[in-house]
Amino acid sequence: MNAESNLPQTTAVSTDRRDLVILGGGLVGMTLALAAAKQGLTSHVIDRADPSALTAEGADARASAISTASWNLFTNIGIAPALNKLGCPIEAIAVTDGMKPGRIDFRPTAEEGTLGRMFSNRDLRLALFEAARNEPNIAWHTGVEVAARHRDAYGVSVTLADGTSLSGSLLVAAEGRQSPTRDEAGLSYAKWDYQHRAIVTALTHKKPHEGVAWEIFYPEGPFALLPLLDLPDGRHRSALVWTVAKRDGAAITKLPEAIFRSEVVKRMHGVFGAIEIAAPRMSYPLRFHHAANVVDQRLVVIGDAAHGMHPIAGQGLNLGLRDVGALVEVLMDGARLGLDLGDAQLLARYEKWRSLDAFMVMSVTDGLNRLFGIPGRLPSAARRLGMGAVQRLPVLKNFFMDEARGLSGKLPELLQG
Repeated sequence: MNAESNLPQTTAVSTDRRDLVILGGGLVGMTLALAAAKQGLTSHVIDRADPSALTAEGADARASAISTASWNLFTNIGIAPALNKLGCPIEAIAVTDGMKPGRIDFRPTAEEGTLGRMFSNRDLRLALFEAARNEPNIAWHTGVEVAARHRDAYGVSVTLADGTSLSGSLLVAAEGRQSPTRDEAGLSYAKWDYQHRAIVTALTHKKPHEGVAWEIFYPEGPFALLPLLDLPDGRHRSALVWTVAKRDGAAITKLPEAIFRSEVVKRMHGVFGAIEIAAPRMSYPLRFHHAANVVDQRLVVIGDAAHGMHPIAGQGLNLGLRDVGALVEVLMDGARLGLDLGDAQLLARYEKWRSLDAFMVMSVTDGLNRLFGIPGRLPSAARRLGMGAVQRLPVLKNFFMDEARGLSGKLPELLQG
């Protein structure tokens, strides 16, 4: 077993029982470990990946929109200072149906603040991993495989491939969309394939983006341009998330760079002037899944293991971070009452809290994708008519901006300012 050298080491027989055993040390899993640690809860974080591989230059070209509520969480767990200069503020969002007349501009006032911040996933991981290395309440086990999981009335344990056994009071699955723990527990979920792939890369461009995120809808899928910080040499930069038909994904990803660039330029309608491709192209399938139940005996499923959505609104990671805030709050409320962290009533409270919020966000996202995917002049005209109405109604615009900031609904304390 490999483990970080400056973190607690495990042996084949571990007596280090901790409060949480977290399977998956990605963006959501590690944020949970840090948030729990700040409240005095200890955890084992188990991940099959090597952190150095995840944070290598060019390993991941993706970027994530961090909502205002999620930024509050990062502030409250102490990683905001490490990230503060690395994120690009989202000053406005422009939504358009194929760049035709009738777009919506979401631009909050100076007093309301920004609509969030854009970060590269690499920078988020670096900040989270560095904080974890310096947190004694976290035992981080990396580059390891899970051989078995066990849950009973008295606790949970995980056996690693080398025979090491790690135990705790509550098992948390944060392993992503293909969660083996969720599947082993028999937690059912609704799922479908959008028959689309997202092509992700970064662009440099002649004109400044001025903090504007563009969501350009085409019948074949949305085309998103997301603001990133300028490069040290002053070149302006944005992330690209281009949704294409599943059958075309491999071919578009492998296009010669000049042809790929010309296809991107065609869809940008000159909003940023001349462009260059500034990062490797990545492609991944777009699917929907939503678990009907996210708890079982001494088990909670969070993040992408519980809900996977279309990236159309950039809310996937933020939804997982809301899971983190809610779970920590529920567990600490129980601990103050002297309850076991795996108490069934606590977990039921968590499930009730998160199920409705997750379902609502995912339903809206799925609906938007389907609405803008209807081809033809009449559907386009109807959409633009509706967008024009939203543009003219401040109440509706404010509602959508609150949703983008993650400030709607019942917010966990850790996600409040």
